[in-house]
Amino acid sequence: MSDNHTNTDQRNSRRWFLTGALGAGAAAVAGTALVLADSSDGGGTTAATRPAPSGPPQAASPAAGAPRAAGRPAAHAPQGYRLRPIAGDSSMGVPAAHPQVRTHAAYTLPGNARAVALTFDDGPEPTWTPRVLALLRKYQVQATFFLIGENVKAFPHLLHDIADGGHVIANHSYTHPQLTKLSRSAVRSQLGRTSDLIGKITGASPRWCRAPYGDWNAPSLKICAELGMEPLNWSIDTMDWAEPGVRKIEKAVADGIEPGAVILQHDGGGNRSQTVQAVSAYLPRLLDQGYAFVRPHL
Repeated sequence: MSDNHTNTDQRNSRRWFLTGALGAGAAAVAGTALVLADSSDGGGTTAATRPAPSGPPQAASPAAGAPRAAGRPAAHAPQGYRLRPIAGDSSMGVPAAHPQVRTHAAYTLPGNARAVALTFDDGPEPTWTPRVLALLRKYQVQATFFLIGENVKAFPHLLHDIADGGHVIANHSYTHPQLTKLSRSAVRSQLGRTSDLIGKITGASPRWCRAPYGDWNAPSLKICAELGMEPLNWSIDTMDWAEPGVRKIEKAVADGIEPGAVILQHDGGGNRSQTVQAVSAYLPRLLDQGYAFVRPHL
């Protein structure tokens, strides 16, 4: 081989090496923990590297005396992973500051991308919320946490843990009543007190809301909009609130998964060891199938 060919090959090798190094450095700066680009202005989806799955974490007994949600809901991380703290922001289409009054809550995400929203209700809770957060951090995915106001008041430090992971903090009322059975003033109190409390702790009011039991009516939807929030229900109910068994929770997700799905699970309101184990099992499978777990968007 001639010296000219050798020099050319060496220059090309160095060029590819430098290009790869610069790309890796840019990815590190951007933070590859997101399955979507870490922005709220319409960033596109990108594949994220995740660790090999391992067994579920050991469950611990819930802390005694912890506030619980009433009734059944129906229909600090490593610096490289740390994301922009958010309360109601989203990666694709931020809700308007003064959203329109909806006639019903959304059940799925828009579009045909293999993007799904993982949501957890009834927290924060000092035993199960940290375990859920650890799993999300392990697999580098994001979720939305619909929080109960009285639990927010009892465990405010957990909101910072949720926000530090880049997850969405959303409103799930103050004491988990059925909003359609309340007066307008009571609905406003339930949602308004929770939004105010979240705003004081995180510095940003929530932009998403889920009615307890997913039960909305015209007055509650109007108040939701007046408080600057969009209503979001779900398309997959894992029924984990009833502790049906890990396999049944996994099956509910496997049977219902599709682009735009919104998965309902719980990190509060009871013993959520089955939920933690189920999430640990199905997250790597869905990631292998090409699904991206995203913050809700319009």
